[in-house]
Order: sequence, then C-alpha cells, then structure tokens
Amino acid sequence: MKDLDEILGMAKNVQAELEKAQANLDKIEVEGVSGGGLVRVRATAKGRIVGVSIDESLLAPSEKQMTEDLVAAAFNDARTKADQASQQEMSKMTAGIPLPPGFKLPF
Repeated sequence: MKDLDEILGMAKNVQAELEKAQANLDKIEVEGVSGGGLVRVRATAKGRIVGVSIDESLLAPSEKQMTEDLVAAAFNDARTKADQASQQEMSKMTAGIPLPPGFKLPF
C-alpha cells in the first residue's frame, strides 16, 4: 500500500501547488496593444482587466468606429498574452510532476 499512499501524498501536493499557481496568476500583468500603441489594455494572466488607455487623438467623434475596433483588438491581444503567461506559469509548476503521457491538468 506504500505506492497508494505516495500517490495520495503527491495528489495533495499537486493540489496545493495548483492553488498557489492560480493565485499567482492574478499578480502577473500583461499588456495588450493595438494601433501602434494608441490603445493599451492591461490584464492579469488570469484574464482580469485592470486598465485601459486610449490616446486622446482617438477621442474625436469621427474616430469612434476605429477606436472601438482598436479597443477590441487590444483586449484580444491582452487575452492572448494572458493565456500565454498562464500556460508558462502552469508549465513551471507541473514540470516536476510525473504525469502519464497525454494527461493534462485542468487549466
């Protein structure tokens, strides 16, 4: 039964490490940019938006549609970067865990 006890102990350690890594994701910030820097969106690696910056040149009524498009593009860029940062953090955590081939933890 020693093997089962070891597996259960490893599972508890993995769960604790996952919780720690998930909490850490909200501290990692990324920045999505569009329009050559005219629109910037800051987000956590967990996907929480923490700030939006829009260049004043885009605040003219005639620029409304372009501004909306640039904001959407910056949000998407931030989301992509947040996903990448999240995957990097989680892969650091799971690097030492002997998982069966093809097994993925729920991220």
